[in-house]
Amino acid sequence: MYKPLPMDSLALNQPVPVNIWDPKGVLLLRKGEHITSEQHRGLLMLHTPMVLAADWQAWSYSYTAALDRLVRGNESLSRIASLDAMVPVQEKKEARDELAPTEAWPDIHASLTTLLQQGAEASQFLERLDRLEARANKLWQEHPDDSLMVLVQLLFDPHMPYSTTHALLAAGLCALVAPSAGLAPADRAPLLRAALTMNIGMTRAHEDMAHQAGPLSELQRKTVREHPQRSADVLRRLGVADAQWLQLVEEHHERPDGQGYPAGKPVGSDAHRLLQMADVYVACISPRKSRGALLSQQVARELYLGPDQRPDPMGALFFKSIGFYPPGSYVRLASGEVAVVARRGAKANAPAVLAIVGRQGLPLGEPALRDTADPAFEVKASLAPGDVKVTVSVAKLLGRL
Repeated sequence: MYKPLPMDSLALNQPVPVNIWDPKGVLLLRKGEHITSEQHRGLLMLHTPMVLAADWQAWSYSYTAALDRLVRGNESLSRIASLDAMVPVQEKKEARDELAPTEAWPDIHASLTTLLQQGAEASQFLERLDRLEARANKLWQEHPDDSLMVLVQLLFDPHMPYSTTHALLAAGLCALVAPSAGLAPADRAPLLRAALTMNIGMTRAHEDMAHQAGPLSELQRKTVREHPQRSADVLRRLGVADAQWLQLVEEHHERPDGQGYPAGKPVGSDAHRLLQMADVYVACISPRKSRGALLSQQVARELYLGPDQRPDPMGALFFKSIGFYPPGSYVRLASGEVAVVARRGAKANAPAVLAIVGRQGLPLGEPALRDTADPAFEVKASLAPGDVKVTVSVAKLLGRL
């Protein structure tokens, strides 16, 4: 997935040719940004800078291609020797589209983070959103379980921008459930775009609140209550004219009984209900400074019953599609082992899992695939990420399947 980056190969005050990450997938330096000083270089080196394997390959190819052009062009030896590593990487859309989910999602995550944080100041907003949405949709269609595992694990990582992970995961849940909910393709596109952008009016505040240990201030509560309208206003300034997209953003916190916000009006379309359910689900399973993550099984029960404590048809469809234990989450098995959910199962309560901690509480040398439909390995309980002390490598886990 990642390759170590020799920082001494990069010149000061020159645009870096690729994104630079730390080993956990946190973006250290975006492609095109500069290393401004030796002190800046040293700070980056403390974080063990890495590049995606695909980017490394493209970078190496760009360098050798440039070298080959100089040689074939009969350039002087001094000109050839002056060629440095800062050769711009020629992006190949096909190569980007073929990235594995463990590589593609961090890249999409970084692009969406920039877009959401730029907000009303974003240039070419619709074009950039269309590109990352197309890549995300392709991953959901071709690798749904792998995508869930990657994004749920990113959700548990406090170093990753929470607001972006929330948006990507909520959009993915909508994409997975919408077909079985009977939503027409024409209705799915504005739904997914609404999920990606519903918090654009408070992205930075959303990030701060996710990492805040104490209760929200009165000003923060006001920001929360006003953000649906603010987000819709930002989208209009960015050129969004899709009435359904804007309405979903404006009303994603309204409720069928009229007790929601900001307007307190009753809403009840299937698209609205699905968006709200995905939004609430992601928020609930996210660990916060002020509380641990709620257990997915507990959240499933509450959403399935609905606000009136009666079975909700949309809730039933949601958890039939997602399962009670989504890939990437943690569970305890009847065997006493701790496992990471790897695949949704034929039944919502029987996913395929990879055991990572043995019954004696010691980490397993290699993750072991377990069938939870077998009573000996059935899921006994969800586990909050804070209860699991083993660091997992998603790429390694997926390599066991």
